Amino acid sequence: TFYYFNRLCLEKVFLQFALQSRALSGADAINALRPFYFAVHPDFFGQHPKEREVNENSLKRLNGYLENLQKPGFRSFKPTQLTFYVREREPNSSSVQESFSASGFRAVSFTLHTRDLLSTVLDILNSCSLSTEHIQSLNVNSQPHKEAKSTVNRPIKWDKTYYSFTGFKDPEEELEQAQRVETTLISWLDDNEASAVKKLKKSLPLRKELECLKFELSHQLQLSDIRWQRSWGVAHRCSQLHSLGRLVQQRPEVLKNVKGRTVVFTDRSGMSAAGHIMLGTMDVHHHWTKIFERLPNYYKLQKRLLFLEDRISQLLGGIQVIYIEELQPLLTLEEYYETLDSFYNKLCDSRLPFHPHSLRGLQMILESDRYAPSLHEFGHFMIPTVCDPTTLQWFIFAKAQQARENLKRKEEMMITEKELIDTSTEKFSLDRLYKEPSVSSAQMIDCCKRLLEESLPYLQGMHLCISHFYSVLQDGDLCIPWNWK
Repeated sequence: TFYYFNRLCLEKVFLQFALQSRALSGADAINALRPFYFAVHPDFFGQHPKEREVNENSLKRLNGYLENLQKPGFRSFKPTQLTFYVREREPNSSSVQESFSASGFRAVSFTLHTRDLLSTVLDILNSCSLSTEHIQSLNVNSQPHKEAKSTVNRPIKWDKTYYSFTGFKDPEEELEQAQRVETTLISWLDDNEASAVKKLKKSLPLRKELECLKFELSHQLQLSDIRWQRSWGVAHRCSQLHSLGRLVQQRPEVLKNVKGRTVVFTDRSGMSAAGHIMLGTMDVHHHWTKIFERLPNYYKLQKRLLFLEDRISQLLGGIQVIYIEELQPLLTLEEYYETLDSFYNKLCDSRLPFHPHSLRGLQMILESDRYAPSLHEFGHFMIPTVCDPTTLQWFIFAKAQQARENLKRKEEMMITEKELIDTSTEKFSLDRLYKEPSVSSAQMIDCCKRLLEESLPYLQGMHLCISHFYSVLQDGDLCIPWNWK
């Protein structure tokens, strides 16, 4: 009798908890998180590709967590660790306009383990040091965070002997244990392989369609390649190619100048600093048509840009000016030309005494969001456009030898990385193994070496992405952190 009485009481408690946890609707949660979305939205990190990608991945995982919270009867919660780069505002700024401190953003990591929307929203806002006052205006039972935890999550605190006697699992103990146990690659694959396989099988027809569309358009327009700036799903990419295909049928004459070029689907239309044709995914055919019609003018500007790069190189002892898509923000041709032109005029005024060809073989990129020059691990100099010419001269002289050593090491690392990717793909019978741009070659090499020491039958036929987090993408790709345990 005591057993059934206590079980009945416990069921009432959980019923009360379920009713209260639904007090905050999904729409309310999105509304309450507006300050958070404004602080971390990837579109505000255009000048910082690495941070943008981290926020994109974390938002995907956060949205999945929020969706699961709203599913009826969903109980399989596991602590979810997230990292965001949060845009900072001046302490005294009350305006919603962009107002940054010197650093511009800060990294914030936190773990979600709440089982209701209200506590989750409060956790997110508090972790990012954002105000929670606006939540009081929502039509929910929004008590302070500590009180909410005690009255909503655990209306009655049972004695430990109750769980020993009844055999029920202590939810607090389960949570503490889950937090203590670090996620391992094997345990994560155990839990997520079935879901990934299901999504992958569902996406296979679309993947095949995507490859066919890409091949047909590339062949028809004699393109060098078709790429995507963002990690859109396969269905989204097919839709974009269908849209380009319709334009080819309707206006074939405007595409006569694309031969040998690369088309990139991105956030805006134009030509990129790397000379690729950018098609904005939110733009209509009219905008795309204008871009194709302007291509002859873009090609003329590109010639002027290459001449400007060559002039800068001559003034700096033969060092090559390069643009690296993976490491730099996506600039238009016009934006990059203005940057080069401004830097060139500064060099001409300073008349730096570099000996001709003394720096031949070295490389540099120009950056508009830095104030001090630096040397990248891959050997190229990262030079701010506002850098004082004298400072620039001494920095390059001091680091020239190290830069040559780094460049040589880069070539060796690229060869090693490719060999390890090929070996890993073959050993695990992967359909594809790739990495996110924010994962360095050194990190990829370390990851693959450790993977090759494991036996992982789960990976056969899968698409494996080396990232910074664990996640299953919508098309079934498995993402694992490069430093997996």
